Amino acid sequence: MLPYLNIDLDDEDSLSDRFSREPGAHCPLDIAVVRLPRISNFTDFDALARHPSVGLRYVGAANELGSPDIVILPGSKSTMADLLWMRQNGLEAAVKKLASAGALVAGVCGGYQMLGNRLMDPYNVEGGGEMRGMELLETETVFSPEKIRTRISGKVNLLTGPLAAISGAELFGYEIHMGNTRLMGKTQPFTILEGGIGDGAVSGNVFGSYVHGLFDGGLGNALVNLLLARKGLCAEEGAQLSAAQHREQQFDLLAAAIRESFDMAAIYKIIGEGA
Repeated sequence: MLPYLNIDLDDEDSLSDRFSREPGAHCPLDIAVVRLPRISNFTDFDALARHPSVGLRYVGAANELGSPDIVILPGSKSTMADLLWMRQNGLEAAVKKLASAGALVAGVCGGYQMLGNRLMDPYNVEGGGEMRGMELLETETVFSPEKIRTRISGKVNLLTGPLAAISGAELFGYEIHMGNTRLMGKTQPFTILEGGIGDGAVSGNVFGSYVHGLFDGGLGNALVNLLLARKGLCAEEGAQLSAAQHREQQFDLLAAAIRESFDMAAIYKIIGEGA
């Protein structure tokens, strides 16, 4: 019998207790992630949540938002429907008010699409039609039936203004989305991926990207240090354990517990006989 183990493995989106966990009471940084009804890939923020300086919480109503150091819009299984939900419950207006006051706002995948000027669905991927975006980034998104799936790596673009300190931070992860986003005017990409391909968009204190796992590596640490500096606090010394290293460590703990609890020789014999 395998005993109960306190191991930090990725949860299923709809089964996690992370949404209701209270952040650390003495964390100097407050990060608010919008809890969209159709949220996806919320493990994008686990690396930030594990940082000792970060109190990360999920908010589902405007009166829960407060004055966080950064608001993050996560991925969504239905971007247009979730944006409509934010518009109707007042969260969109609250986030835009924070952005206008200088707070950092970020969007990942569907959250990035929401931040633009317009979302169009000519192929009926999300029910058809078009709608106004949050108008925090000069972009337009057109949904398409083709799903993009690819692993990527790259660096944050050379930025100016409030986000200049994270320029060049390394990132890695993957893209999985339906739709293409066009940058308008003089809007610059937030990141430069392998091969010199631009990803995402940035404007002042607002940025977005299609990359899941965006905060798992160097960018996550750079962002935390930027937020600390904005509050006049010293950056944490030493890099935090990367998401990949943490995940590997947790699987090692699980493997060790299985080896201690089961007759592995008998299991290997059964596997061999079955082959």
